[in-house]
Amino acid sequence: MAFKNVGTYNLDKAVSGSAGAANAGAFTMDAAGIASGQAFLTAELEKRDTLVRTPLTSFTYARDIPIRVGGGWAEFVSAMQVGYGITGGSGDNLMHSGGANGIPMVQADFSKGQYKTHVVAAGTRVMWVDLQRGNMTGRNMDSLLRDGLRLTYDKHMDENTYVGFSRFGTTGLLNNPDVTVTNAASNGATTSSTKFKDKTPDQILKDINEAILLAWNASENDNAAIPNHIIMPYEQFNYLATTKVTDLAEKTILTFLLENNVAKQNGSDLVIAATKWCKGAGDAGVDRMVVYRNEERFLAMDELVPLTRAMTSSNTNDFCFDTAYAGNLSEVEMFYDQTMLYVDGI
Repeated sequence: MAFKNVGTYNLDKAVSGSAGAANAGAFTMDAAGIASGQAFLTAELEKRDTLVRTPLTSFTYARDIPIRVGGGWAEFVSAMQVGYGITGGSGDNLMHSGGANGIPMVQADFSKGQYKTHVVAAGTRVMWVDLQRGNMTGRNMDSLLRDGLRLTYDKHMDENTYVGFSRFGTTGLLNNPDVTVTNAASNGATTSSTKFKDKTPDQILKDINEAILLAWNASENDNAAIPNHIIMPYEQFNYLATTKVTDLAEKTILTFLLENNVAKQNGSDLVIAATKWCKGAGDAGVDRMVVYRNEERFLAMDELVPLTRAMTSSNTNDFCFDTAYAGNLSEVEMFYDQTMLYVDGI
């Protein structure tokens, strides 16, 4: 059982046949009857499990990006940036003597970036008869549908965070065109490979450290900008988490990496985590690792209006209750793209 993206479904009127004698004794138990009437065959000696099992799925967006809540129904999110300059530069031009006629002046260049927002809207429909049947079956249809709606919203947030929506012209953490892309180094073996599973722990640590240093150097080695977050596919993460450094060692490669990476040595605690979106996210469909600074100053996503029950109305034409939910979200806001790096081929 899995979550499904389905097409448009017409929730039309429930039409029944006449209540004549021919229908009075009819007990419909075909597939259509079960689907529409929540009816299931029950044996006399049957113990019924009351747990309703939901689809198995995952979403990791809340871990991998700062989410700012609030802001209303804005159409854009803006961010201000400033660049500084001084005549002659910051070197020996600042030296001053008593006979000088003037001093260089610092100048500020302000700019504003804008990020798109989009409204999400979805609804639930509960037939009045199904509500009454729920009193007998113990299944609350309204609650079940709300759970499905929340699951759908979380999956939307996940996609918005990692890859964005090409139809809307947005990108995410894994496919920002302004981020530098590098390839993992070869293992140097006769049969060359760039994959983690074909490398020694020291070679993997070298890949991690080089990626961190490339992004940090691009930020002029600002201590506040050193990358502290790495995401990769589950396959590579689980390999690191379960493989020992050596046959005689108790530490896994993951523990070895977390204890010896260059970010930690410079005062930043590194997080290495997994997400399904990294699988095949690189150029030519290879697996991608993303190294970046996970902090609100450097990137964020705005949940301007969290998913909200906007309105509920009774629908006498269709004999049901309709509820509309809405929210307002921003695209991924990348404020310093140089603090992020893509490493393909791991």
